Amino acid sequence: MNLIHTSLVHKILSPRVHTAGKPPALIMLHGRGADEHDLFDLSKYLDERLFIISVRAPFQFAFGGGYTWYDIIDIGKPEPKMFRESYDKLMRFIEDVKKGYPIDPEKIFLFGFSMGAIMSFVVTLTHPDMIKGVIANSGLIPENIDLKFEWNKIKGKPFFVAHGKYDSIIPIAFAKRAKELLEKADVDLTYREYEMDHQIDEECLNDIMSWLAKHV
Repeated sequence: MNLIHTSLVHKILSPRVHTAGKPPALIMLHGRGADEHDLFDLSKYLDERLFIISVRAPFQFAFGGGYTWYDIIDIGKPEPKMFRESYDKLMRFIEDVKKGYPIDPEKIFLFGFSMGAIMSFVVTLTHPDMIKGVIANSGLIPENIDLKFEWNKIKGKPFFVAHGKYDSIIPIAFAKRAKELLEKADVDLTYREYEMDHQIDEECLNDIMSWLAKHV
């Protein structure tokens, strides 16, 4: 299948198991300093009914290669101009994906790691009608940005929030805060802490696989 022309570079993997109707989609959003190949390598472990799309962030990362969604002023505080540009491009990308690929537009899941988890939270909290469910690994919910979160519209939406107890990049306290905010909004929350640093270990991946199989 040919890639569509859209706002962000990406890779795709068509469903390996076909079911009636259009397939659900999983959009992967990598962390700082990575690219569209990073999370894509996990595709072989994930639900075979999914149409998987792995996205490259729009900005080159100046320190060590790869790409980034924005520069960081402080943990949980993005550089506003870059953040807004990435957000706008990602929103356009999701709209293009819904029109350009043979997927069920009502069943789009986001899978984000680190900065990609932050972007996954922000997209879902600003446009909850667009996203079926979220996997947010090693991320946080930014609370001081110039976007309105629709907390009253995410009741019952499934979230899988995973974090390493020993995360040296985004401390576990940020995951606990995300848990607090999501529980207050009465989402369908699966929250897990793991004996790991800033990563996705085997136990975490197994839980992600089970969560997807349940919600897809």
